[in-house]
Amino acid sequence: MSFISYYFHWSQEEVSALDHNTRRRWCEEISAINSSLNPSEKKKEKSILELGRK
Repeated sequence: MSFISYYFHWSQEEVSALDHNTRRRWCEEISAINSSLNPSEKKKEKSILELGRK
């Protein structure tokens, strides 16, 4: 939730009102935007959704 709040400047109440799938979709969208704006060939950065995966 803080990831979305940070990038969109939404309040905790606004983000909490979204269902889980919608929050996840926004995280994917933000990560895609970040990747397109900051491409890194030397260092493969993970999206916020990949950080918890092993």
